[in-house]
Amino acid sequence: MHTYERYQPRSQADINRLVREHAFAVLVSPRPGQPPMAPHVQVILPPDVGPDDPLVGVTLRAHMGRANPHWQHFRDRPQVLLVHGTSHAYVTPQSYDPGPTAPTLDYAAVHLTGRVELIEGEARTLDLLEATVAAFEGKRPTQWDPAGSRDLFARIVRGVVAFQIRVETQEAMFKLSQDKSEPVRLRVRDDLADGPARHPDVVDWIDRLEESSA
Repeated sequence: MHTYERYQPRSQADINRLVREHAFAVLVSPRPGQPPMAPHVQVILPPDVGPDDPLVGVTLRAHMGRANPHWQHFRDRPQVLLVHGTSHAYVTPQSYDPGPTAPTLDYAAVHLTGRVELIEGEARTLDLLEATVAAFEGKRPTQWDPAGSRDLFARIVRGVVAFQIRVETQEAMFKLSQDKSEPVRLRVRDDLADGPARHPDVVDWIDRLEESSA
């Protein structure tokens, strides 16, 4: 991913937060002579990763359906790319000051590369599924108790392949109108919050930038 200095995240904490909040990532694997494989997978960070901890060296976990042939390529081609991102928000020139201008897109994205390794055994796969549920339920004000569904999970696990990815590199782009004046940034923010095409996730990141610069 090509990045621009003016659109770098403020801190490692921004990167970690985006990966946690936008955990449904695109997992890209190369295939010689064929298009890359790129399914969408839920990715979870270890719970002990702190807000400012570097992701390089961290082992992420994910899973996919056993019917998906992608996982069969992992042993031969373990290098993969994870793409995490917000929605892509169209920015209309109507939010800009008068004069020649052009529309653009605001968004935030994180690319992580690493080596993938299969997680063997139904017990370890079941542990991953339960950890995935806990990671997402933990964001809710009240959590669903999976205790009554463990027998179902035990059956589901046979159709699931679990794997882990040890992160080797990270790149990030947080393009959120930082290059514009404060009045323009606020007009962009208001249009994305209340206009005809709303992007609350991008608005949330714009608000965080405004709070940090206040």
